[in-house]
Amino acid sequence: MASGIKDQVAIIGMGCTKFGEMWDKSAGDLIIEAFNEAVSETGLEIKDIDAVWYGTCYQEIGSGKSGIRVGTLLKLPFIPVTRVENLCATGTEALRGACYAVASGAADIAVAIGCEKLKDLGYGGLPAGDSMFGTDNRYFFPNMSGPGGFAQVATAYFKKHGLSGERGKEAIAHVSYKSHQNGSKNPKAHLRNTPTMEQIVGAPMIAYPLGLYDCCGVSDGAACAIVCRADKAEQYRKDPIYIKALQIATSSGMELYGNDWDSTYIETTRRAGDKAYKEAGITSPREELSLLEVHDCFSITELVTCEDLRISPEGKAADDILNGFYDIDGKIPCQTDGGLKCFGHPIGASGLRMMYECYKQLQGKCGDRQIEKPKTALTHNLGGFPAHCVVSVCIVGNEKN
Repeated sequence: MASGIKDQVAIIGMGCTKFGEMWDKSAGDLIIEAFNEAVSETGLEIKDIDAVWYGTCYQEIGSGKSGIRVGTLLKLPFIPVTRVENLCATGTEALRGACYAVASGAADIAVAIGCEKLKDLGYGGLPAGDSMFGTDNRYFFPNMSGPGGFAQVATAYFKKHGLSGERGKEAIAHVSYKSHQNGSKNPKAHLRNTPTMEQIVGAPMIAYPLGLYDCCGVSDGAACAIVCRADKAEQYRKDPIYIKALQIATSSGMELYGNDWDSTYIETTRRAGDKAYKEAGITSPREELSLLEVHDCFSITELVTCEDLRISPEGKAADDILNGFYDIDGKIPCQTDGGLKCFGHPIGASGLRMMYECYKQLQGKCGDRQIEKPKTALTHNLGGFPAHCVVSVCIVGNEKN
């Protein structure tokens, strides 16, 4: 494996809009808002930017699937703007393009932007048309849906690890409970309500054992990051955040076509996580990470991800969750901003939104939800279905080794 880009790239500015049902704003409005916040932190001018990566999964603004419209919106002076898409890892894919450009020496300053305006599209999370397999789900996977796929992970996990339905439901309910508690303190979060554990456990069932509060919704929103060479970062700010690892893994489909995979974990997360730890030089993630932002599209996804990332021992994530290990005052807080569940999920922006929270936490700028003296943070995205997905893992820190 190549040595990677550890400590070669730093984030010097970030911006993020409020997420939600933004009926009064266009996708262009959101992109400009996130970009302006990021630029305002750095003292940069437009002419200083060498390249931009724009991530969106479903949004087509202006000139279709190109980067032309973003170049026009931001008044960029004939610099390259590349439009990327990689399901729910799209925002992190944009960040990867910007970071690799800087690490390679092709750019001194690069920008990553992610945006989605899903409410305008009527997107509800259960599309019936073209699937990621390049065909129509209705013919090849007639029973496949997000809730259904991850519900199967939950029931298989409960059985394999000896969790009763009540104990398993309590564990995933606590995942959602803590996200609502954290999201209530986040002024940019889509959902800021605070349901009780009883309300979460007793909510209408979507796909057993996943109830209404176990499923994230979709949102409108945008986020932006500006990166530069690490050795120049302090020219722009006193508290840059350094990239320690940035890995993306894509399933080959091996889980679908054999009997080795038992539906209780996400193999792609394990592969991406292991490569990221190697790149970052992390040997004990349970001891070396300060906070997590993981892809909690469903509460069970967060639970199994904490094991797939080698933080909780296999079969023990429920115990850690119920013991408060991942609470905001626990050993490794997870979803301090409310996560996908409460901050929201504009698909193309989610990876950068996660990084926005890590960036602010590592700088000590999160107000009521600030954790104590964080040093290293991890973001994780999962796009697709448990058996066939793309996963990104990015690790950042506030010190350069």
